[in-house]
Amino acid sequence: MDTPVRRPRIDPKFAGYKLAIRRSKIHRFGVYAEERIPANRKVIEYTGERLNRVETKKRGEGEYTYLFTLDKYWTLDGAFGGSGAEIINHSCEPNVVARIMKGHIIYMSLRTIQPGEEITVDYNFEYVGDRTSCACGAGQCRSVMERMTPKLERDLAKHKHKNGRTGAKVNAAHA
Repeated sequence: MDTPVRRPRIDPKFAGYKLAIRRSKIHRFGVYAEERIPANRKVIEYTGERLNRVETKKRGEGEYTYLFTLDKYWTLDGAFGGSGAEIINHSCEPNVVARIMKGHIIYMSLRTIQPGEEITVDYNFEYVGDRTSCACGAGQCRSVMERMTPKLERDLAKHKHKNGRTGAKVNAAHA
C-alpha cells in the first residue's frame, strides 16, 4: 500500500514548539524548527491510525511508509491522522529521540535546536537482511538506517570488501 502524505502539515495540538514543513536535503520534505527548542523538551508527538500486526504488514509494503511501532501488538500509521511528526527524516546524528510514554510516542530534543534547523531522528530500523540507504549527510553517517548490530557490521564489511565501498539497498523510505 503506497500512501505518501499528500498535504503534509504540522498539527499544533501535538507540537510543543512552532514547526514548519519544507523541502529537505535529506529526503523529500522535512520538519524544521521555527523557534529555538531547548534540550530535553517535547518537540512533537507522533500520531496516526492504530494498526494491528496484520494490517501493519499490509501497509508496510509501499515505497513510502509512515509506520512507527508502538509495542509488540500496535503500530501507528502517520499517513492517516498524523501530527506532522511522520515527515521527520532520519539522521545518523539526530537532534531528537523517540520515547514511548504511556502509549504515546514523543519526540524529545537531545540538544538545543536552532530556528531553521531540520528536526531529525535515528529511525533505528531492525536489521532483518535488507538494508535501507541513508542520505543524511552526517559526519558519522553509517550509510544505513538500520540499528547497528554485529550482524549488520559484518554484512556491511563484506559488502564494502566486495564492492570497494559501503552500500545499502533501498527497501523503504520513511518520509
